[in-house]
This record gives sequence, C-alpha cells and structure tokens, in this order.
Amino acid sequence: MTLLATLFPLICYFAYNLAIPLVERYRPSLSVIMSMERRRWVANAARRESPFDAILSGNIMSSVSFMASTSALLTLAVFAVFGQLPSLMSALEAISLDRVYAVHDVVVHLIVMLAMFVLAFFSFTLSLRQFNHFCIMLGALDQETRPSEEEIEAVARLNSLGAQNFNSGIRAYYFAVATVAWFAAEWLSIVACLITIGILIHREFFSTAHRLAASAAVLASRKQRAAEE
Repeated sequence: MTLLATLFPLICYFAYNLAIPLVERYRPSLSVIMSMERRRWVANAARRESPFDAILSGNIMSSVSFMASTSALLTLAVFAVFGQLPSLMSALEAISLDRVYAVHDVVVHLIVMLAMFVLAFFSFTLSLRQFNHFCIMLGALDQETRPSEEEIEAVARLNSLGAQNFNSGIRAYYFAVATVAWFAAEWLSIVACLITIGILIHREFFSTAHRLAASAAVLASRKQRAAEE
C-alpha cells in the first residue's frame, strides 16, 4: 500500500497524458481549441507588420522561462532534503499524524517527488525551446507574399507543441502537490491524485474558459466562411 500510494501520482501523471489525446478525438479540449486559435494567430501575423506578435511571443516565453527556473529550484530543494533526513524524520514525528514513518519509505517518496519536478523541468525547457523556434519561424514569414497554408500550419503546429509541453509541466506540478498528502496518510495521497485528475478534466473540458474559447472559435469560423463567400 505504501509503495502504491507513493507511485500513484507518477502513474496518474503518465496515464493522464496518454489518455487525454484519446478523449480529445471525441470531445475537443481547451488545448485543442487553443491550437485552432494559434493557427489563426499565425495566419493573421503573416498579414501584418506590427511588434504586437513579438510582444505576445516574448510574454509567453517569459512565463515558460519562469516555470523552468522554478522547477530547477524545487529540484535542488528536494536534493537538499536528502541531506537533512534526520531533521525531516523528527519534524514528521513532531507533527503527530498518527502514523509511523520508515526512513526507506520517506526516501522513496522523496525520489518520486524529485522525479515529478525533473519531469516538469524537462517539459518547460523543451517548451521554451519550441517557442523559441516558433519565434524564429514566425519572423521568417514573408509578409510581402502570402505564405502557403502548409507553412502557416507548420508554424502554428510548432506553437501548439510548445503549449503542449508547457501544459505537461504544469500537470507535473499539480501531481507533485498531491504527493504532499502522503505525509498525512497513504490513502490521502491517492484521494488527492484523483481530485487532481477531476480538476484537470474539468478545466480542460467543462470550464468556463472552455465554453468561452469554443464560442470565440465558432464565431471566428463563421466570420471566415462569410468572408470567403
């Protein structure tokens, strides 16, 4: 039970990332809708000469860079805890949560927490790299001649890949927070992970942001069809 509760957040993280693309085949998530809007962004950026797109890209990269730096700090913090295990064990016993902590179990749990933050770090840094490539490709678009649909699709797809990895890093944070519940009770860690999954599903498929984004995408699609006619 202890090992299952320890590994459960990591299992949920990978399972969620694998399952969501399957669900998106039948119901578009907020991420899918945003990918459509990203394509509109690239198509519009190819027609205008303005620093607006550079400012937007810079703001996005700043956010990703901040999260990547935070992940590195959290990783180092967990490493530091390994050198303070006696103090940690004393602190856990002082909390008096009516359970016995074995050093081996705590070490394994810390390794799982470390893995979550390392996964977040790699996701954020990969996202940052992809957004950097997106900025280069966006700047390379020739505004004197309209880019082809394939070129617009490629640039937008790279933007979406960056967002996908950014979301993956955010999810790692969510499940890492759920691992903290393990120190209170093993079963509470499992419950916290299930609640986290419920929150993520709600935000992706049933949130107010999802409804507003879907409405905006539909209106934009109608406007585009009317302009083409």
